[in-house]
Amino acid sequence: MSPSSKSPPSTSSKAKPSSSLTSTKKIRVLVAKPGLDGHDRGAKVIARALRDAGFEVIYTGLHQTPEMIITAAVQEDVHVVGISILSGAHNALVPEVIEGLKKEGLTDVLFIVGGIIPNEDIDFLKGHGVDMVFTPGASLQEVVNYIEKNAPVRE
Repeated sequence: MSPSSKSPPSTSSKAKPSSSLTSTKKIRVLVAKPGLDGHDRGAKVIARALRDAGFEVIYTGLHQTPEMIITAAVQEDVHVVGISILSGAHNALVPEVIEGLKKEGLTDVLFIVGGIIPNEDIDFLKGHGVDMVFTPGASLQEVVNYIEKNAPVRE
């Protein structure tokens, strides 16, 4: 990784993304399974792929409430929150998590969603603060590359 030049602090609400993390801190990713969805194989595959790519991964396990996800994200000071959802409750649960993160002051987090998300719901989710939606067929490398390129850098 090549060092990048220092720039003045940003006034935007999100930290500037970088193609490489210049600090010694690893990118911290929270992988969460909200709601009653009981299928977590995909979330575990993603968590392992992210770990193997060098990220620090916190996996919350099944049946997490939005409040539990928010608390974990704040306590773990994550750079990325990834929600894996197959139940169809994404339009209710995801905005609730994002709003809760903002209320807790975690405004510089990359927020991604993966799972069974109908195309017609993607714009709704992005309009509520989701940075990227990964649907079936997305490769593990696509997810890794997206996070590497877009995760916020914190001093």
